[in-house]
Amino acid sequence: MQFKKLISHALLAALPLCSAITLAADVKTIAITQIVEHPALDSVRKGVIDELAAKGYLEPDTLKISYESAQGNPTTASQIARKFIGEEPDVVVAIATPSAQTMAAASKTVPIVFSAVTDPVGAKLVSNLEKPGKNITGTTDMLPIDEHLKLVKKIVPTATRLGTIYNPGEANSVTLVEMVKSAGDAHGLTVTAVAANKTSEVLSAAKSLVGKVDVIYLVTDNTVISAVEAVIKVGEQNKLPVIAADTDTVTRGAIAALGFDYYDVGRQTGALVVQILSGVAPGDLPVKGISKLDLHLNPGAAQRMGVNLAPALLESAQKIISN
Repeated sequence: MQFKKLISHALLAALPLCSAITLAADVKTIAITQIVEHPALDSVRKGVIDELAAKGYLEPDTLKISYESAQGNPTTASQIARKFIGEEPDVVVAIATPSAQTMAAASKTVPIVFSAVTDPVGAKLVSNLEKPGKNITGTTDMLPIDEHLKLVKKIVPTATRLGTIYNPGEANSVTLVEMVKSAGDAHGLTVTAVAANKTSEVLSAAKSLVGKVDVIYLVTDNTVISAVEAVIKVGEQNKLPVIAADTDTVTRGAIAALGFDYYDVGRQTGALVVQILSGVAPGDLPVKGISKLDLHLNPGAAQRMGVNLAPALLESAQKIISN
């Protein structure tokens, strides 16, 4: 009888430990790496987390999230990649092209989902958008350059000289700038592109365009967008219109953008993560594109930069920024 009681007590004592082990086994681990923090990329991250929550992955019960920003430093991005691979998470989410490239180089086995990557094939992340293969898939935010240049001409009809600023070290930006140059002729625009290798160079790059261009158009370059207030300042001081590719930059002082809601990009990215957590191989999931475009306008910014927005354009906007 005493022996049975001892066995019973031992089993009861083991139950909490067994429950803890089971719970731990049910907790999924997600590592998120982001090349730099600015509103568009931050919105992506929030969208990913919210999509996971909507599908039942909530901290701390069923999800553990590790997050690191490289603060625009490629060396830091490599250190983050090595750290995350060593932790062996269930999925790594890499936001923006530089972080995605660094993660892809660091591991061929850990599942990777990239987001806000302009040209996954050009960045050598995948060779085929429909069948990525290997351990990686994600979402692309390839810009509709032709539509953007049409918008530029609607806002500044007399413009013939367009300037842009980019970091040559960002593969996505190089691709976009070449696309802008190629498309410029069809819209009566000659394109001048100036380099800014780091955020501290963005202001001088913007100043160098004064007197040489009629309008500045900013692609989704992480270095430039991180310091976009410097470009806005130059635009306001010199009555030089600044038009952006991402809608978050309109809130920060650009005149307009016809772009994606990067929060929605994050939600779509999160949906891919959920599929992988459910057992689907990343390489079997096609890379997703974004088709819905919203026009955001900032009339106050337009006024400060010497532009009057046409009533018809204002009526067509999905969002008007008041500041």
